[in-house]
This record gives sequence, structure tokens and C-alpha cells, in this order.
Amino acid sequence: MTQHSGLPDQIHRTRRFTAGIPTDFTPSATDVLFRRDRGRYRLDLATGDETLIGAVQDGRHSMLEPYRDPHWSPDGRHVLVTQVDEERVATWYLDNPAEPAQPPRAIRYPAVGQPNPAITLWILDLDRRSQKVDLEPEYVLATGWDRHGPYAVSQTRDQRTVRLHAIEPGSGRTTVLHEQTDDRWVHPVPGLPARTHSGHLLAHHDSDGTRYLTVDGTNVTPPGLQLRELLSIDGDHVLFAASTEPTETHLYLWTPHDGSTQLTFQPALHSGVLREATLVVVARHGDVEVTVHRDGRLVATIQTRAERPELPLYAESLRLGPQELRAALYWPSWHRPGQRLPVLLDPYGGAGMQRVTAAWDWRCHVSQWFAEHGFAVLVADGRGTPGRGPDWERAVYNDLFGPVLEDQITALQAAAATHPDLDLNRVGIRGWSFSGALAAYAVLHRPDVFHAAVAGAGVTDQRLYNAQWRERFVGEDTQWYERGSLIAAAPKLTRPLLLIHGLDDDNVHPANTLRLSAALLAAGRPHEVLLLPGVGHHAIGSPVTRQLLEHQARFLLTSV
Repeated sequence: MTQHSGLPDQIHRTRRFTAGIPTDFTPSATDVLFRRDRGRYRLDLATGDETLIGAVQDGRHSMLEPYRDPHWSPDGRHVLVTQVDEERVATWYLDNPAEPAQPPRAIRYPAVGQPNPAITLWILDLDRRSQKVDLEPEYVLATGWDRHGPYAVSQTRDQRTVRLHAIEPGSGRTTVLHEQTDDRWVHPVPGLPARTHSGHLLAHHDSDGTRYLTVDGTNVTPPGLQLRELLSIDGDHVLFAASTEPTETHLYLWTPHDGSTQLTFQPALHSGVLREATLVVVARHGDVEVTVHRDGRLVATIQTRAERPELPLYAESLRLGPQELRAALYWPSWHRPGQRLPVLLDPYGGAGMQRVTAAWDWRCHVSQWFAEHGFAVLVADGRGTPGRGPDWERAVYNDLFGPVLEDQITALQAAAATHPDLDLNRVGIRGWSFSGALAAYAVLHRPDVFHAAVAGAGVTDQRLYNAQWRERFVGEDTQWYERGSLIAAAPKLTRPLLLIHGLDDDNVHPANTLRLSAALLAAGRPHEVLLLPGVGHHAIGSPVTRQLLEHQARFLLTSV
């Protein structure tokens, strides 16, 4: 291992432990790793002494391992870290007009078509040496250090290629162990690719509508079983989550001898971990159940004492339309058959999130809250959402809004066909983030169906969003940025529209809402804007939650 100047003074004894954020234990569990002021430190639990093992470069906008833990070698002498240099990334600013003496906050934001951070990997040891890894990827999806050595999973800018690289600790040289390609995008599966203790290579393969788990290039799961996540590797025992019904996830175990075996059957979202032949199962449905199993026997149940929400759910599970769109219809607790109600669509609808599952979360109770205010609230998962296989997810390639909106309309009309109390002459739609943009898109492009919309924190100019997330779905069709622009469609507005945005939102910049409002004003289209000083991307849970929800309810009740 050679000394490099890229990370000067990486390792030196500093002082007794002070405040920091713990992130990892060394393999021997005698030391803990923690983060403080962009530095990584090793704390000796016996003496209380700390050692700096990774620091930012002077004068550079960089940090070590900002978004995932570092990885120790089995002997606890070396650590693999990621350095992210943001110097070339554009600087954006967030302002708080309510505090005129407060300067704007600068953030580094890698937007569509703009430079990403420069990423490098380093192997550090406790003898004041560092070795740069011979790899400078556009994106790093995962890093690790198993019994076979350190490794990294890289992704190209166009996201059509993902590679697993083995890293040689002494030289930093890399070898490609596995490569996946797709003419649209390679879908990242959490935990993959990986290696078992005996060296079996685990990955996934998409074909014929199924996402398969593969071992050494061979499919080991059946058609129709959709792989969701690799959870644990215990020797050559592989625990993973998968589903045949998109509203549920179940645990499966693969071994070289027995193949794949289903472990859970109760309708729920299951997760878990397997270590030393001990399996911990977490099942989420109406409640959360945690059980511990060893050698196939239940040995313990961990009690969950989470407070139950005060608002009961009055939801009906539905399958709607020819594609059997999974949906939930929330009724007011006071509703009686024959009472006609306005309809409120409350979807997410975008990639990466399902709203309709076997588990209830806080979003379900928000939907019920709107129902109690006088709506029949319909939540549906259409194309682009997870759980129904690669073809379903990739149906939004080069068109993020079109198929999603079509499925929302299909769900609405199919629900009304079997539920005559839904009044299709009074239909609203609300959403936040992706669904905020979807809500605005709906009233702009389909005012014949949607009579009012609340659009919170939506991307209105598609170039004003994160490159990795947005470029994944666009491919070569850069004209989509214009077709998907809500700003260009502003003159079409004929329905009531409420725009909401937190001014401290560093995920979807407030410029998105402000630019759409300016375009609507220039086109002479009346609309409302609600700006939230000091509020970030997640407004629910902030001090203004109650007032924000009540304002939306009043707007929708008077507009549909």
C-alpha cells in the first residue's frame, strides 16, 4: 500500500471523545466509528481515545462517505470509504424572506444535464497509509467488504449499465465481476449484486415481466415472483424479499441445497435479517409484529408499544379496470348508502413508492382525514409504481406523466361504475412531490375529468430536478423535458389550482412553483399560491401540518 497525497493526514491520534454521530462498529466490536464535522473517527471503547481516519481535503467541497457507512476489513485494520467532491456541482440558494437579515443558504445541487459530484474510493488503514481505488464512477450504488475483499457497485450516467467491481486492497486495482445492461435502465435492487461466503455471485435478471434472483447467472426464483430486496447473507443462506401480490412482500430463503423457500404467508409487508442461523421477522400490516426464530422454531416475540392513531380507517380494498389496479377507497365514517360525495384522488403514482399495500401508514390516515371532511378518497397505484414487475415499472420510460394519469382516470371511472355514491361531476386531486406535479398536470391536461387540484412541492420544470432520478426515465428523448413541462402548459389552465411549496425545500427547489405561478400569471390564469417559510420538502410533520391540511380541505370543498 502506498502513500497518496489526495487525503492528507488521514490518521492521527486526536483527543478524547466528544459529540458525534455513531455509524458503525469495527468487526471486533472494540471500537466504534462516528462522524463529526465531515470527518470520520474511530473511538476506542476501552480507553475513550479517538483517531481521525478520514477528513475532507482543504479548500474542497468534499466529504467522506456522506450517505452510507464505511466498510471495515474483517481484521479491523482497513476501511473502505467514499469521497464525494462537490466542487464542480452547481451552487443553488434557498432564501427565507420572512427573515430579511438572514443570508440565503447555499446548497450543491446536481440538476438534469449538469455536472455530478466527482466520486472516488479510498482504502485507509491504521498505519497512516491510504490507497486510492482505480475507479471513478458516475454513480456508486453500493460499497462493501465481505470475506472475499472490498467491492463497489457502479452505475453509468445513462443508468443503462451497472457493474460489480472487486477491489484489490494493496494496489487499488479493480476487476469487473458482473455487468448488467438494459436499453432503458438497470433497476437497482437493494443489496445486489453481492457474494455469498463460498463465492456464489448474486444478482437479478429482468425478463418476461419478472424480476428474478440469479445465482451465478442462473434464475433461482420462479416466473411471476417479483424480487424486491436482498436482505441478508448468512454463509450460503440468502434471505430476500419478494412478492406475487404487489400489496404484500414475503420472506424467502435460498440455499444451494434447497433452492428458494417461502418463509412468510400472512398478508403483510415483511422484512427481516438472518445472522448466525437466527432469523428476525418484521411484519407490518395494521400493526407491527416482530418475531425471532432459530432452527425453524419461534423463540421470541418482541412487543410493539407504538401509539395507535386516533383516527380509524374506513377503507375498502379494490382492484380496478382491465389491469386490476390496486386501490383503496376511503369513506367518511358517517357515510350512508345513497349519500353522493365528491371524489378526491390522493395518489403518489410515481416510481419508488406504493400507496396501496397490506400495511397502513400515516399517509392512509391523511386520506381518511380528508374523507371525514366530506370526500370519497380514492388512492390507486398505476404504472410506474413498484411491485408488479419490470415491464410495469418501465411503462413510464420517456413519459413520466401520461401512463400514470391514464391509470388514475381508469381507476376513478371503474370505481364510480361500481360505487354510485361517487359523484364524477365533482372530482379533485391532491399530491405532494411527484404527485404534486401529477395533480397540476391533471387539471392542465384533463380538465374534463378533474375540477380542482392541490399541487404541493411539484417539479414543474423537469430540468430543475436531480439528475440521477430524473435522467433515469428519459433516455435519449430530451424533448420530453418540454413535453413534461408544466410551465409550457400553463395557458391551458381552466380549473382552480392551489400551489404549495416550502421555501427551505432542498429536494424540489421552490423555483419550480414560483416559475409555474409566473407563467400562469403571464397567461392570465387565476390560481392560488401558498408559500411556507422555513419548511422543507416534508411539510407534513412540520409545525404547520394542521393548518396546511385544513387549508387544502377548504380549497377543495369550495372548488369541486
